[in-house]
Amino acid sequence: MRHLLRLILMLLPWMIRRPLLIRLFGYEIDPTARIGLAWVYPSKLVMESETSIGHMTFCVHLDLVHLKPHATIGRGNWITGFPTGTEAVHFRNEQERQAKLTLEEHSAITHRHLVDCTAQVTIGPFATVAGFGTQVLTHTIDLEANHQSSRAITIGAYCFVGTDCVILGGAYLPDYSVLGAKSLLNRAQERTFGLYGGVPARWIKQLPDSYGYFHRQSGRVD
Repeated sequence: MRHLLRLILMLLPWMIRRPLLIRLFGYEIDPTARIGLAWVYPSKLVMESETSIGHMTFCVHLDLVHLKPHATIGRGNWITGFPTGTEAVHFRNEQERQAKLTLEEHSAITHRHLVDCTAQVTIGPFATVAGFGTQVLTHTIDLEANHQSSRAITIGAYCFVGTDCVILGGAYLPDYSVLGAKSLLNRAQERTFGLYGGVPARWIKQLPDSYGYFHRQSGRVD
């Protein structure tokens, strides 16, 4: 019955669906925000002004999805996690874990990416997960201890993640940095204004702080 209700809601025109999502699920959705034909049902959803989630995006099993002003999630994304407060034995030793996705202001996840938010994923202001096919994976199996484990991932401010990358739990891409296409980011990096790339990703070179991308006043790149 619950899934049928969600399906019906998904098919309704947005002007009808928005107030029902607020009333039935307690979501916080600004009048200027919009969700396309998409299955978006986290435990809590906050969409601030001028935010959007595109068609055919699937987003469930999260404690919280929070889009700050002008943040966008594009079409065909698969965004899932493992919510806290369940009785399952997985992640029982991780008391501080949050199954949470936060997009800071003017940030973007473009189209057809996979984002695992078993632990918190944060996309910094004016950052872009670009292209197609990037995998953001916060959880894994601890082979030594033989149990599930998770670590948060942070993409810094004004970062650019190229197409078809893999980003693993514990990774941090510093502010004003670029992760080259098809790279594997598996740890926290430190140097800002850097080009990182490879498998695993490493520092390649310093980027000029004069690049226009690093000084945008709008998340959109024309």
